[in-house]
Amino acid sequence: MTRRSSFKRLVRARMAKTGESYTAARTRLLAAHDQEPSGRSASGTAPRLATSDESIRRRTGRGWEQWFDLLDEWGAAERSHRDIARWVAGQLGIEPLAWNAQAVAGGYERARGIREVGERADGFAVTAQKTMMVSPDRLFDLFVDESLRRRWLPDGELRERTATKPRSARFDWLDGETRVHVVFDRKGERATTVAVEHARLADADEAERMKTYWRERLATLKGRLERGEIHA
Repeated sequence: MTRRSSFKRLVRARMAKTGESYTAARTRLLAAHDQEPSGRSASGTAPRLATSDESIRRRTGRGWEQWFDLLDEWGAAERSHRDIARWVAGQLGIEPLAWNAQAVAGGYERARGIREVGERADGFAVTAQKTMMVSPDRLFDLFVDESLRRRWLPDGELRERTATKPRSARFDWLDGETRVHVVFDRKGERATTVAVEHARLADADEAERMKTYWRERLATLKGRLERGEIHA
């Protein structure tokens, strides 16, 4: 796909989202592309990117603008957040829920004015992750086994939808409206990184609240494992 046709697709995607005319959408996006290399959103304001250009380059091998150009060429402006994250993950050889994939996907959507922070077509979503000195099988059990889960998540009710031990599990949250997706990734011989995605949240305020909640709960789980309060 040429840069010209890619940009036209980006214009059409903005028109569909904002209701602007072709000329207005094109003008907004051209203004965004003319800003500093760190990128600008379609509203002309600096997007909230997850980290600096130097840091994302060190973590992924590409800077923000390189990622944004690649995603434009691929047609990401017309794709869902999940599809974008999967594509980025494929480029990096990681899970779609991994921090790097989510950061690049979310940064692109904000820089191009497609979404607010954490916003998706079906609501808002947040992710939290933590690396713990425990096997994937044991960490999987601490999420899926209700009696074990109560030891670190006493106020959260998860109703299992699907689970593939020891890689991932999907749940309905206690409200019956939002979803929780958990991925377990082995790190070396003894450690596992767990990534939690809470999706279909109503608004940015709820998203921020649940992001804080999951960070605290994962920190609690890690602390109790390290202190031997929950046996690994």
